[in-house]
Amino acid sequence: MTMAVSKLSALGIIFPNSYDLLIPELVNVRLMASIPFASRYRLIDFILSSMTHSDIGNVSIMVNNNYHSLMDHLGSGREWDLVRKNGGLHIFPPFAEKTSSKPYIGRVDALAGILDFIRDQKENYVVLTDTNIAVNFDFKDMIQAHIDSGADVTIAYNEQEIPKGFIKSGPQDKSFYYTFDIDDGKITKIYVNSKESGVQNLSMNLYVLDRELLIDLIEEAAFHGQQYFERDVLLSNLNKLNIQGYKHEGYIARITDMKSYFDENMKLLDEYNLDALFSGPPIYTKLHGGDPTRYLEGAKVADIMAADACVIEGEVENSILFRGVKIAKGAKVKNCVLMQGTVVEAGADIEYLVTDKNVTVSAGKVMKGTDTFPVYIGKFQTV
Repeated sequence: MTMAVSKLSALGIIFPNSYDLLIPELVNVRLMASIPFASRYRLIDFILSSMTHSDIGNVSIMVNNNYHSLMDHLGSGREWDLVRKNGGLHIFPPFAEKTSSKPYIGRVDALAGILDFIRDQKENYVVLTDTNIAVNFDFKDMIQAHIDSGADVTIAYNEQEIPKGFIKSGPQDKSFYYTFDIDDGKITKIYVNSKESGVQNLSMNLYVLDRELLIDLIEEAAFHGQQYFERDVLLSNLNKLNIQGYKHEGYIARITDMKSYFDENMKLLDEYNLDALFSGPPIYTKLHGGDPTRYLEGAKVADIMAADACVIEGEVENSILFRGVKIAKGAKVKNCVLMQGTVVEAGADIEYLVTDKNVTVSAGKVMKGTDTFPVYIGKFQTV
């Protein structure tokens, strides 16, 4: 048993700022990894929990900016069993290395800055991942598939149409996404920012490779001034390396813009989707002490997901409520995502709204977006 764990040992490296520019409203005060999701979680909870369940106990997070909310959420890593003498949780802020004078641009930049750290680790493999997806993922199975196939690099993908948020993004976003041609498991072509219609082999930006190989690739790429691991390193070495695809068949919620954020939350009101995402090992998150949600006299609710400490006196339908949301008497809430501490005062009528933390909707206020264009209200705003 000990040998199997050693054989599959992996260092996890997470890039929490990837795709921030696709959803500027929500990352104005945070990064992609700490965006609230599914009434009580942050997006990073899904990747971190999946790593914990896959015996990845040495995890590094390469933050770039807006990382204070993430550090507050993660703390020491106790909820994810990452308080350890060996390994555990490491957070590398920008400028962590003396040679760095600016935030990193791509993965090559980031990894070049911590090469000495990577060299000092003992794990055989490295798992690289972003945090713009909510998924219950089996990294252990992926690592085993990587070993069995004899691959140099294995990339997880799923089959879906390219999200509109990706297609709408421009070069200024530096939000590259990747699709593949695959022949008998081997990736034969990598397309950067393809606009192809129909179902594609779409990268999940989850990678497994040998730690020593990663060091060699990053050293060479950094020497040549390259920045992007996928575009500059993997694509240019496609004929030299055995790059295998690992197909993920399970549920995945991918956040690429405000519309997808709204839609992926609302999909979880369907019990089938909720079970698909949460039926595997548990997803851990920061624990809050708090009262249970209270439904007071006159409250009417239908098809909602509510975290703890909410107080509901009004009508709520088809909505996601985060911790401590208050819906006053006579208020009507329909098709909304209300983040922590949102207050909807008496007689207000709202529909298709996404409120950030600690928003107040004033008494009697009527605000309605649409299914195609949900209205976003920024943190601490009163409307």
